[in-house]
Amino acid sequence: MPQLPEHLELKRTRVTCNADAPVDTESILYSGAYASLGIENSSLDSFFKDFKIVVNRLTEDDIEFDMIGIDAALANAFRRILISEIPTMAIEKVLIANNTSVVQDEVLAHRLGLIPLKVDPRLFSYKSEKDEPNEKNTIVFGLHARCKRGEQRLTVKSEDLNWQPRGSEFPLDVEHTATNSTTKSKTYTNFKCNQDVQPEFSRDPIRPKYPDITLARLGPGQEIELEAHAVKGVGKEHAKWSPVATAWYKMLPEVVLLKDIYDERAETLVQKCPAKVFDIEDTPAGRKATAPRPRACTLCRQCIQEEGWDEYVALRRKKDHFIFTIESTGALPPDVLFTEAVKILEEKCVRIITELS
Repeated sequence: MPQLPEHLELKRTRVTCNADAPVDTESILYSGAYASLGIENSSLDSFFKDFKIVVNRLTEDDIEFDMIGIDAALANAFRRILISEIPTMAIEKVLIANNTSVVQDEVLAHRLGLIPLKVDPRLFSYKSEKDEPNEKNTIVFGLHARCKRGEQRLTVKSEDLNWQPRGSEFPLDVEHTATNSTTKSKTYTNFKCNQDVQPEFSRDPIRPKYPDITLARLGPGQEIELEAHAVKGVGKEHAKWSPVATAWYKMLPEVVLLKDIYDERAETLVQKCPAKVFDIEDTPAGRKATAPRPRACTLCRQCIQEEGWDEYVALRRKKDHFIFTIESTGALPPDVLFTEAVKILEEKCVRIITELS
């Protein structure tokens, strides 16, 4: 297979970061861009051959992996889907019976909505305004906290939210009948369910992901009593349904030493870099600078700011190699979030192909 000249291959595959600004940032996707040189620039076979994902770190809350062999547009598509299109469960309606704390009702409801819930949203369906709440589209939480007079101030935390698997039990009003003296308690809805008998919830009860989120502080004599209803939604409707604290990526940094750097100049280079990319090793010719940690480079460009240093050091980024990081809010593990993002992108592609055919 014919190869591009070195300078063209560098422009095609690398972003060069000069002291003033990066250059060669555009992606060359046109299949006939190098046709005059007898080179095919776009090949599905080469994509299958080159594309791969390498997981570098995986914990309960975050994942870091390398996506190799794709374009920035595709990496950004995954980022946008993760932030705004993967559904989660979040508190949507808050029914407050009593709130004598210093936190206003609206602020308290907003804080409740932002609490991450430890529940798999794939087990629930979406609820529209016309739908009645049921065990498949609504989760009910209750909260009743009171600070008695003469006691120390009480901190109300997310762990005080109690899952009510039997449904809504919150009396909204009391109706008095005219024929007799009996009263009837009217609840928010007639929503009753048995979520606790489902195997998924009996093994792992629904609860806030983090029990120590502060909701309010109650002084002596103050009280909060409420019921909260959580439903399924996506981040593009409201940020409380976003399943990630953040999802971001960067191109793989590449630090190239164009010339050998020895002794005092090598020590100067090591001191210039705040990310500790460079190091010094002893060689027969003297103490020589090396770049053993290029992934740590933040492209602050301190190493090439002074005049003449760009002749020794070149900072680049690979256009088709991305370091992707996902931080989950806790509803779903980070690796599952990425899998769901792939499924959503696949559905979008199938929809487009179907409409075009």
